[in-house]
Order: sequence, then C-alpha cells, then structure tokens
Amino acid sequence: MKFLRNILDKNSKHFHKGGKLEKYYPLYEALDTILYSPGTPTRAASHVRDGVDLKRIMITVVVAMVPAIAMAMYNTGFQAHHAITKGAAPLDSWQTNLFTLLGGQFDPTNIAFCVLHGALYFLPSLLVTFLVGGNIEVLSAILRKHDINEGFLVTGVLLPLTLPPNMPLWQVGLGIAFGVVFGKEVFGGTGMNFLNPALTARAFLFFAYPAHISGDKVWVAADFTGVSTDAVTGATWLSKAALEGNAALANANWMDAFLGFVPGSMGETSAAACFLGAIILILTRVASWRIMLGVTVGTFAMTTLLNSLSSGTNPFMQVPFIWHIVLGGWALGTVFMATDPVSAAFTNTGRFVYGFFIGVLVILVRVINPAYPEGMMLAILFMNLFSPLIDHFVIRGNIKRRIARNATA
Repeated sequence: MKFLRNILDKNSKHFHKGGKLEKYYPLYEALDTILYSPGTPTRAASHVRDGVDLKRIMITVVVAMVPAIAMAMYNTGFQAHHAITKGAAPLDSWQTNLFTLLGGQFDPTNIAFCVLHGALYFLPSLLVTFLVGGNIEVLSAILRKHDINEGFLVTGVLLPLTLPPNMPLWQVGLGIAFGVVFGKEVFGGTGMNFLNPALTARAFLFFAYPAHISGDKVWVAADFTGVSTDAVTGATWLSKAALEGNAALANANWMDAFLGFVPGSMGETSAAACFLGAIILILTRVASWRIMLGVTVGTFAMTTLLNSLSSGTNPFMQVPFIWHIVLGGWALGTVFMATDPVSAAFTNTGRFVYGFFIGVLVILVRVINPAYPEGMMLAILFMNLFSPLIDHFVIRGNIKRRIARNATA
C-alpha cells in the first residue's frame, strides 16, 4: 500500500490551507485517517494519550453489531422462505426477482440462501442510509471547515436494523436525513447532540409514516410454531401479546424469540445476537454496563409491579419479565442505543439511574399505551432529555458530601 501513501502525500498540499482544493480538506483527511494512522502523532513525554479514539470506539461498536446484522439478514430470508413455501408469496419486489435470478431456492432450511435473500432487503437500506447520511456529514464538515469524524458509522448501521424489511428506500433516506440534520448537526455535530440520531430518525419515520414502521403489521407473518398463516401481513409477537397477554404466549416458543426466529424489524428480533454484542462492548469498556444493568433492573421492577396488579381489560399487564426482554426492540435498544456515550448520562451513578428509568418507561409505554406496544424508542429519547439533569444532581450530591466530609469544626 506504499504507492497509495505516496499518492496521498503528493497531493496533500492541494487540500491544506492555501491549496486549490482547500475546501475539500475534510474529504482528504477522512480518507487518509481511515487508511492510515494520523501523520502528526504526539511524541513528547509530557502528554498522556489513550490508545482508544473515536475511530476505534465506533469500529468496536460496529463489530459488536455484526451478530445482529447477520441475524437480521438470515431471519429476514428465513421468514420470507417460510411464507413462500406455505403458499404465500412475499411482496412483489426487485429483491425477490433478483434472488430468483441468482438461482436462490426458497427453502427455510437453506441457511446460505436465507442469508442471501435477507441481504437483498437489508443491504439496500444500509446503502441508502450511508449514501444520504454520509453525504450530509461530508457537506456539514465542509461548511463548518472541520474534519469528518466517525460518529455516523454506528448511526448508519443502527437505523436499518430498526426498520422492517419492506420499508420504502425513499423513506429510509428521508428518515436518516432528518435524524442526522435535526438530531445531530444542528447542535454542532458528533459529541454535541443530546438525542440519539438513529432513534431520532426512527421517531420521524414512525410519526410520519406509521403504516410502514409501526411494527403492528409486518411483511410476513408466522404463528407461534413458525408456520406462515396469513400471507404477507400479520401481527408481531409483541403486538399479539399486547392484545392477548399470556394467552397469546401460551403456545409460543421462548427460545425462538430469544434467538430471533420471529417476524419483526430486521435487527430487533434476536435478543441473543444483541446480548453477544453486549459482551463485546462490556469487555472492551466501550459501553457502560451500568446503563444496561439499570435498564434490566428498571424493566424487572416495573414488570413485577404490573404483574402484581390485576386488570380485566389489559392482559398485557400479566406478561412476565422474561418475555419482555426478548420481544420487540428491548435488547437492541438496551445494548446499542441506551448506551450511546453522547446522549446518555456521564456519571457512573447517573448512568444507572438513567438506565433504570428507561427500563421503567419502556414497560409503561408498552403496557399502559395499547396503541403503541413497543416503547423502547420513546423511552430512550425521553431519558436523553433528562440525562444532563440526572448528572447535575449526581454531581451536586457528590459536592455536598465532600464538603460535609472535609468540614472543620
């Protein structure tokens, strides 16, 4: 790769201050630092530097999402093949036609072709997200005259994971544009946003196009044995539980929901894949285990409270904790969204409190609001607004304790 290094060095003068391509320096700097280490490292002994920078953090998070991405593609194809083999065809789309041209066989037991078919739904959404969102990041960097950072890397992968397979691509592009501009860039870019950009994009799509993204109806349906029942539309397991409570889950296989062999948004169905990502993030100390623990404790506490109450009109109140953590986007939100280091709380105590109330709110929204049985997105965005206040009170409490501890008579 020395020839590429020589090309970059030879043309660098054109992009630096005074060069004819000066305004495009962010593009040059992004390419240079992606391929190579920065050319101006700190060498003086007076500096203490951490080996972990923004690039390494973002790449680590993406690596942790690989299991969820793999399951997103596999399960999407798996659900489509089940529908087709049972006599119900999926939506007539170019992905299905291309899959057929590639020689794919609609067989749920064929893992390779399930992944291939699912990739034809997931990858276009991923590509649109990066093309639209990435170009907005580049334009913003050029206008502000600062370097392009890697903050969008995780956002660009997260949004497609939260979307259903049949989401129109133009809506995907519109959603990521809204999320990047109004969720991050208007506040100053990466590190300045107080809302999670991926969730901001999903919230926009949810309220602007609820028929496509609500999660109440998905492109394929399966009953609780995994057999297609009613062609291309049907309620997700979470929606059925919201309507029928434990009666809907009586014949359900919890392990199928845990592993991700259920209909739903592409990256939200497999709690197992998300928990594997959580192990990676915790071991590398990229994400806070306190936030994940707080969400889990809050979810357990609120679920236990509602389970202890009796309701003749709301069967969802009796659904136990063990089911809530494998349904909908609970696992994906807990591991990858609630732990966003920018929009979450900064103090250790604050992180647990922040996570705890996310867990409480997600159950309240799911159970008390029958019109929206998910809740994870709204719970995280709501607590994003309160994370600075939580940190404020934690710091004030620490200061008061220090003053009292060091006070002299």
